[in-house]
Amino acid sequence: MNKLLSIEPLGFPWKTQDPFLFCVYHRDEYPAGTPQMHVNPELLKGRQIGQDFAEGSDWRMYHGAQIPGFPYHPHRGFETITINKEGIVDHSDSLGAAGRFMAGDVQWMTAGKGVQHSEMFPLLHEDKGNTLEIFQIWLNLPSRSKMVAPHFKMLWREDIPVVTKQDDAGKSTTIQIIAGSLHEVQALDTTPDSWAANPENAVGVYTIKMEANANWTIPKTSSKANRTLFFYKGTDIQIEGEKAPVKHLIELKADEDISIQNGAADAYFLMLEGKPIGEPVVQHGPFVMNTQEEIREAMKDYGRTQFGGWPWAQTEVVHAKERGRFALHGNGYEEVKS
Repeated sequence: MNKLLSIEPLGFPWKTQDPFLFCVYHRDEYPAGTPQMHVNPELLKGRQIGQDFAEGSDWRMYHGAQIPGFPYHPHRGFETITINKEGIVDHSDSLGAAGRFMAGDVQWMTAGKGVQHSEMFPLLHEDKGNTLEIFQIWLNLPSRSKMVAPHFKMLWREDIPVVTKQDDAGKSTTIQIIAGSLHEVQALDTTPDSWAANPENAVGVYTIKMEANANWTIPKTSSKANRTLFFYKGTDIQIEGEKAPVKHLIELKADEDISIQNGAADAYFLMLEGKPIGEPVVQHGPFVMNTQEEIREAMKDYGRTQFGGWPWAQTEVVHAKERGRFALHGNGYEEVKS
């Protein structure tokens, strides 16, 4: 029986399977910043400010005008998982919550019945470049949870389990376990209303690094789960005897062990898996519901309430340059990390 269901180019955004809705990878080699953590205005000439997604560019502004990122925008009906591999992400939302997270940290946000938030990428360094590398993943919510109260949680790098496996030649594979369980190591708790909160749903989110020429076997999980491996950096691998070049995704059978032999360079992967929710998906921009009527209601609610409005003075909110990692929650509770 073939353990591989498909091998195909990554595309943009990356193709996902139920219960995931969307996945995008950003790597930007930003220049040195100004004292205000902005991009030097001289470097913005010729860019489509507010819609700067230029393919092939070393860096992009996205929807930012002075600071790269995504100024305030609404969500309803799903969750965002933002994995930071390098750089700075500043969060602010309509609940008055805020935070700054850095390399190795993960933010998990349940939009539920509606929230506005911004994700900006301040250029803290004035004397050198400001590299950013992040994933953003959208995880669907089942119909019973689409109107829960919004909530966000930080998974700090110090707390996220990391497993390292060595092959017979001493070559290492390192896995960051953001959700799920792998090699008998369990992830931190997710947000309480997440599809991932129930272990029976077999939701897994993992980032993986394999040393050059390393061998590793992905252990099997639930027969009911979908599983996708995104190979985004490296050269090539042999997976179950088939060659897969970099910048490809592989859909795998989740209830089979899958052997990987890496090529001549370090290889990097994101793996997503989970039992499908199996409900209708109706999406209109940042709203994901089950019916067109629910989408119309979401648009009316947002027009009427703005999901709590925007309590911040700026549209491109960044925090003080000297601040380290922190998370201020809507109830006033603050976490501070070194």
